[in-house]
Amino acid sequence: MYDAIVIGARCAGSPTAMLLARHGYRVLLVDRARFPSDTMSTHYIHQPGVGLLQRWGLREQVAATNCPPVRKQTFDVGPFALTGTPPPVEGAEVGYAPRRRLLDAILLRAASDAGAEVRERFSVDELVWDGDRVTGVRGRTAGGATVTEKARIVVGADGMRSFVARAVDAPAYEVRPGRTCAYYTYWDGLSLEGPELYPREGRMVTAGPTNDGLALVIAFWPREEFRQVRSDIECSFLEAVGLVPSLAARLETGKRAERFLGTGDLPFFFRKPHGPGWALVGDAGYHKDPITAEGITDAFRDADLLAGAIDAGLSGRRPLDDALAEYERTRNEEAMPLYDFTYQLAALETPTPEMQALFGALRGNQHETDRFFGTIAGTVPVAEFFAPENLARIVGGASRTIGLRAA
Repeated sequence: MYDAIVIGARCAGSPTAMLLARHGYRVLLVDRARFPSDTMSTHYIHQPGVGLLQRWGLREQVAATNCPPVRKQTFDVGPFALTGTPPPVEGAEVGYAPRRRLLDAILLRAASDAGAEVRERFSVDELVWDGDRVTGVRGRTAGGATVTEKARIVVGADGMRSFVARAVDAPAYEVRPGRTCAYYTYWDGLSLEGPELYPREGRMVTAGPTNDGLALVIAFWPREEFRQVRSDIECSFLEAVGLVPSLAARLETGKRAERFLGTGDLPFFFRKPHGPGWALVGDAGYHKDPITAEGITDAFRDADLLAGAIDAGLSGRRPLDDALAEYERTRNEEAMPLYDFTYQLAALETPTPEMQALFGALRGNQHETDRFFGTIAGTVPVAEFFAPENLARIVGGASRTIGLRAA
């Protein structure tokens, strides 16, 4: 009998298992994949996620993968570009974009080192029930043997198409249709100081440094264009990059190092992340477009929240149902502002006149430019920065400065 079984051993599941094992619980962590292995991902970790890695004692291992630390970021709106550094949080002043085959292996090993039992190539076929309560899992080992395991709680960390979420019929809410489709690849010979974002009408192109001197380059299109894009990915990709001549010229000096990966299935939703004997974490419980590259950072945050809630419940410090309900409330409060911001950015529309005025005002205000980048990184509250009075202060201050110069 385990205290917890965690299904899915990537950036939400392994930290959840690790933290529970560090609290002394008997944990089984399973995944149908073999590690190390890649998975589709923007694989960027913003400062709040790096802060958690540091707290967990794993930051140095990520840094040691030769993934360059990122401080400088660029947001190019066409006529000009904003460059800045998000304010630090929890002592984390940089971001990282490690390849998932490296990051996930570090997280899995940390769970194992903490005492969690790890089973790779284990496929969960069904949940085990006692009345309306989940009490375990039934699945197949790598050798094909059918195994049943029991636990006090089963955690689904098994991604956007979560088997656990379907099996328990977890209600979805705040559901919004996907707005973009995306393809990415890796480029050799593209020198980058940090992430570069290029919003254009009906497109978004991003680029950022990752391991082994490679750059990750991503293009986003409206979801309605997915079939056309998929019919000739390379041509569509180069057409999108061509909207940024400076980036296109730099790409020409290097070469594509790997194949294209992409999808047209990028929905927005929250799911109720708990019920009798079960919980959800990571993309299984909450998903949004990757255009703001928040997935890993969110997964780390939610794993930390969920492990704390499960510990509070299993230890008897408070009723488990109450602790899990608090986990849901906290997750939603912290996630919703960036959820809304991401939904707006994924529209791939020309900035409104108000946003154009803001960008223009930020050009001469490095402090507020850094705070703008902090809204994307999650180190500056979105609601605080985009409050009407704050925007009026920034834009008004720029107008006064221009007036003084003219005088």
